[in-house]
Amino acid sequence: MRIMSTSCICPVLVCLCFVQRCYGAAHHGSIKVTRNQTKHIEGETEVHHRPKRGWVWNQFFVLEEHLGPDPQYVGKLHSNSDKGDGSVKYILTGEGAGTIFIIDDTTGDIHSTKSLDREQKTHYVLHAQAIDRRTNKPLEPESEFIIKVQDINDNAPKFTDGPYIVTVPEMSEMGTSVLQVTATDADDPTYGNSARVVYSILQGQPYFSVDPKTGVIRTALHNMDREAREHYSVVIQAKDMAGQVGGLSGSTTVNITLTDVNDNPPRFPQKHYQLYVPESAQVGSAVGKIKANDADAGSNADMKYTIINGDGSGVFSISTDKETREGIISLKKPLNYEKKKSYTLNIEGANTHLDFRFSHLGPFKDVTMLKIIVGDVDEPPLFSMPSYVMEVYENAKIGTVVGTVAAQDPDSANSLVRYFIDHNTEEDRYFIIDANTGTIKTAKIFDREETPWYNITVAASEIDNPGLLSHVPVYIRILDVNDNPPELAREYDVVVCENAKPGQVIQTISATDKDNSANGPRFHYSLDEGLSLNPNFTLRDNEDNTASILTRRRRFSRTTQDVYYLPILISDSGIPSLSSSSTLTIRVCACERDGRVRTCHAEAFLSSAGLSTGALIAILLCVIILLAIVVLFITLRRSKKEPLIISEEDVRENVVTYDDEGGGEEDTEAFDITALRNPSAAEELKYRRDVRPDVKHAPRHQPSSSLNSIDVHEFIKQRLAEADLDPSVPPYDSIQTYAYEGHRSEAGSISSLDSVTTHSDQDYNYLGDWGPEFKKLAELYGEIESERTT
Repeated sequence: MRIMSTSCICPVLVCLCFVQRCYGAAHHGSIKVTRNQTKHIEGETEVHHRPKRGWVWNQFFVLEEHLGPDPQYVGKLHSNSDKGDGSVKYILTGEGAGTIFIIDDTTGDIHSTKSLDREQKTHYVLHAQAIDRRTNKPLEPESEFIIKVQDINDNAPKFTDGPYIVTVPEMSEMGTSVLQVTATDADDPTYGNSARVVYSILQGQPYFSVDPKTGVIRTALHNMDREAREHYSVVIQAKDMAGQVGGLSGSTTVNITLTDVNDNPPRFPQKHYQLYVPESAQVGSAVGKIKANDADAGSNADMKYTIINGDGSGVFSISTDKETREGIISLKKPLNYEKKKSYTLNIEGANTHLDFRFSHLGPFKDVTMLKIIVGDVDEPPLFSMPSYVMEVYENAKIGTVVGTVAAQDPDSANSLVRYFIDHNTEEDRYFIIDANTGTIKTAKIFDREETPWYNITVAASEIDNPGLLSHVPVYIRILDVNDNPPELAREYDVVVCENAKPGQVIQTISATDKDNSANGPRFHYSLDEGLSLNPNFTLRDNEDNTASILTRRRRFSRTTQDVYYLPILISDSGIPSLSSSSTLTIRVCACERDGRVRTCHAEAFLSSAGLSTGALIAILLCVIILLAIVVLFITLRRSKKEPLIISEEDVRENVVTYDDEGGGEEDTEAFDITALRNPSAAEELKYRRDVRPDVKHAPRHQPSSSLNSIDVHEFIKQRLAEADLDPSVPPYDSIQTYAYEGHRSEAGSISSLDSVTTHSDQDYNYLGDWGPEFKKLAELYGEIESERTT
């Protein structure tokens, strides 16, 4: 089978050579021929068969955008097996088969039923096959071929990025590149001139030009001035078909703005200016403005103003306002119409950013002259000083002169001036001023220790024009006099130990004085000379504004005297000197050997143990907890069920409580010991401990004289053995309690019955070495010994 396109239309051929010749005539086709050959066997002659015709491979072309009423013919399929009798059926599959492309299954003609767009799809891949119509068996293998959509010029060039906004510096050289624009054409660039674009300028001449091939826009004039024209709108056209007639075109707009360069120097509109400034203008205030014009923009128009000469350069200054580019003229010194009535200034305005490419257009600065006229103004009085400092002693009498202020009218009229104090604060009422002379006097008695400084404000006005006021601050310092005696710096808690030694320093004291240093230190300390010599303490002046308290004798006793009073006299160095008397309270306390205070007065017991407040609280909590445990234990004992024992008269555990002092083992009157000393009686009352007996207790018998011979120790040992061997006792441990003191102690009796009442000659000093637990005992015996010695 073969495929014949519209570019190779010929009758049905059976000769292979002609088919090949037809392929050579078709510039876009290709033919694939397959031959069937038979290999001969040895000894046999080679037999040549007519080769079977195979598929003819080709590429079909179809024009895009077909608008005809009939389907567009594409090509034809034909098989060598087709004898023209309709027995061969042609089948077409693949992209667009049956929808876009249809085939006549008898003749093999292919038609396109729709208008195609190459820009959407450039080619279609299809498969062709010839089968036997009767058996539906393939006559040839399936083969693949391509139908390409042939391009026509149906797409105009487009600028995808337009419109454009671009800048170029003014005064640029001719031919300076501004921007490159690019247009795209969706047509096939490999076929004809459909996608070949040429650029041209429709609007913007003669200022700009465009390269027809590259689309680069360039300046076309020299020295384009931004100040003359700043914005340009350029229209660029792109046309395909290499710009030929009939080609499609598209356009875009390029908005070009000329950026500024410093090509214009500043210029003052006038060469002479005049400014009026009243003499009352405040120093530092702005009195006028001046401005030079610059046609440039942005930083190229920035400038700086300076005063280059003139007789007013020391009185006025000029600065530049960066926002408005104006020169601000300010006053540096006060003006006085009576002294100078006018000033002349030469002011220069110069650019701060220069472009040396345009220096030939310079100089980039300009100068103008400014004449300043000083206006006469009725001014308020002027004080001789900007402020006054005065002094007055404290305790001075009312009406004492403090000082004088002076002011005069600066105008030529020289009017009289009146003074008064501005009573804005309470301090202003402590002074008065003479309205004519300006003399300030006191209106109260001052205390420097209360307020050392006073600040008042004095006002002055002209008699002819009271509304014009001037003010001046007056600072008044109160001077000190020695009117305060010295006193102790604080309340001292002086302590002397009982074991103090003579000459021992027990306290260092200091003093303060409300007066200043001239009437205060140095302080002098001494004991009151009006009293007799103190036998216990003395005072030593350390000559550094402090004094030390020393002991005169050895050992002090709290029991004899626990508090001493020591009068002290303190004097200052003022003229005249002032003094005061103070009394120190000295307490006697018990101390450790290293001098630490152990106890004073009622705190003796607790202090001797060296317990802190936290320790005392802990001990108290422990005592409370123990008491709570005891109460709980007693409550549980009372609520607990009574155990199964014999009665309280049980002879084995007969415990008798009494609170009298007896004579030891010989005293048997307080309880019945018969049960302990009479084994036979105990045998009769032997019961089980886990069963409560129902019998009544026998009456208590008086001990007989025969029982006294029984040894209690042997009795207890016997009962212990019986308890261990008795099988009737409960299967739990029990406690057997007996009272046996044993033989007489060799230490003797500790009873006080035989103690003597006379004092002992024994030395108790060794008690002091037994530790802090015996401190109290050692002190008691030490005091008794001291009293006996005395």
